[in-house]
Amino acid sequence: MKTTTTQAINNSGLIPVFYHQDADSSKTVINACYKGGLKVVEYVNRGDAAMINFPVLKDHVQKYCPGMIIGVGSVLNRQQAEKFIQLGADFIVSPILSKEIALACIDLDKYWIPGCATPTEIAKAKALGADIIKVFPGNVLGPAFIRSVLGPMPGLKLMPSGGVEPTKENLKAWFDAGVVCVGMGSKLIDKEMIARPELLVKKIKETIEIIRSITN
Repeated sequence: MKTTTTQAINNSGLIPVFYHQDADSSKTVINACYKGGLKVVEYVNRGDAAMINFPVLKDHVQKYCPGMIIGVGSVLNRQQAEKFIQLGADFIVSPILSKEIALACIDLDKYWIPGCATPTEIAKAKALGADIIKVFPGNVLGPAFIRSVLGPMPGLKLMPSGGVEPTKENLKAWFDAGVVCVGMGSKLIDKEMIARPELLVKKIKETIEIIRSITN
């Protein structure tokens, strides 16, 4: 399963990131992502309902979204990582670099994306076995940070998260700097989009098309 997850994330170009306390609304988002052409989604551990909702969403994905993988973001410690993996998470994303989270994912054979904000953290994440490394907060660090890091450290797979926008100008700046994919939250999935999922499907398709036009 880890190999499948690795391939799906590396091929996605875009990982939608969201949290909603209502399970049905969360299913609506997942359905829109799937209809829009995405096979990867990150549900964020950012509210009391996250652990209650996640197994419901995992079951929904397995029944109605074949081929999609679902991970959990904003994981802050080993205990959370182990619990969400137990609940069926295909991958774990954290805003921080944590050796304990890394070891938990290694022990349980799960894909792990750590958050890093310095070259030293990125190097440590790589040494701990990270494949894709999340550059966070992206809105603070910016594309220039990506370009500067890849100069002396070529070959890294970096994914900015935080502040990435679904516009050609913004996405081109990131991909031209050398990222392999982007994480996108509220700039892509907002309350209006959840209330009108047909708009979200359209937005996702447009964003994927922009990324393909830049990277192909």
